[in-house]
Amino acid sequence: MKFGIAIPTDSDSWRLVRRAEELGFHHAWFYDTQLLSADCFVAMAACAMKTTRIRLGTGVLIPSNRIAPVTANAFASLNKLAPGRIDFGISTGFTGRRTMGLGSVKLSDMEEYIRVVRALWRRETVEAEVEGKHRLIRFLNPDLGLINLDDPMPLYIAASGPKARALTAKLDSGWIDGAASVAHASANLALMRTAWTNAGRDEAKLNAVAWAGGAVLEPGEPEDSPRVIAQAGPRAAVMLHRAADQALSGLLNTAPLPPRFQDAAAKYVEMVRGYGPQGAYYLSNHRGHLMFVRPDERPFLNAELIRHATWTATAPELVERIAAIEAAGFNQIVFSILPGQEHAIEDWGRIRRAFA
Repeated sequence: MKFGIAIPTDSDSWRLVRRAEELGFHHAWFYDTQLLSADCFVAMAACAMKTTRIRLGTGVLIPSNRIAPVTANAFASLNKLAPGRIDFGISTGFTGRRTMGLGSVKLSDMEEYIRVVRALWRRETVEAEVEGKHRLIRFLNPDLGLINLDDPMPLYIAASGPKARALTAKLDSGWIDGAASVAHASANLALMRTAWTNAGRDEAKLNAVAWAGGAVLEPGEPEDSPRVIAQAGPRAAVMLHRAADQALSGLLNTAPLPPRFQDAAAKYVEMVRGYGPQGAYYLSNHRGHLMFVRPDERPFLNAELIRHATWTATAPELVERIAAIEAAGFNQIVFSILPGQEHAIEDWGRIRRAFA
């Protein structure tokens, strides 16, 4: 099993990524969340220059954040700094779009975006829509050596629905799953396998990445200790953020809370409903999203929600869970490391060594 970290990006993320490389981590994935964290390509460039082995990927890029030629060029520029260590992770968008009160981009638009980026990497002249007009575009000076189009940059798609899984298989892409639990991840993997084989792909070549968050408990430590709340609480709070988006904007909630949490979710929604400015509740709802726990959301985070929404457990329990999803067929497990909690990499490093 390979291990990765996911980072709410800082221009100094290279310090954490270099330590992850020293600890034997395989991947560092960078959030594409403008308005919440620093630019992913700036941080990846710094990491490319400060590391030698660890792979660097967008985790995950949102198509609407930049036009396809700019993205193709940014990746190819990184690929010169870290040849053969760059990965193209993409999805229809969640965090970075919800911060602006928006839902996901269309799956068809993401497919077209991927088509253009990859065609440019192949040095093709490709037709692309730019500002509502169709234009033929291509890299004009690839032979100058300013970018690297020679080393491959594998594609990964974060896909939670059946159409997105089918697209993942169609494009022969790596697959990223938001693994809430062993049972959830294993069930989703079974669905992804079906889509994969239906597309005529070799089941053995499915590259499945489980995305998680949580904390490694000390013996006897409660699941709602201040340390755990700081490390795992933001992941659990996302469940409340989703509930508010669904109730107040009608945005799709692909991870609704079970009935036992509905009263708390309703109270959270009512609290957020009162936040201004008018029509922009999302500015408060997503502040701290996947980064820190806000004082107003802290009362809603308890041991039961942490246990439900995150991979928070003792080291032996976590080793058992990770072994279970490895046996199910996942190739990589990724854990989020939050701002101010960079020391948690040492805890996850100890878990990784159990799989060395």
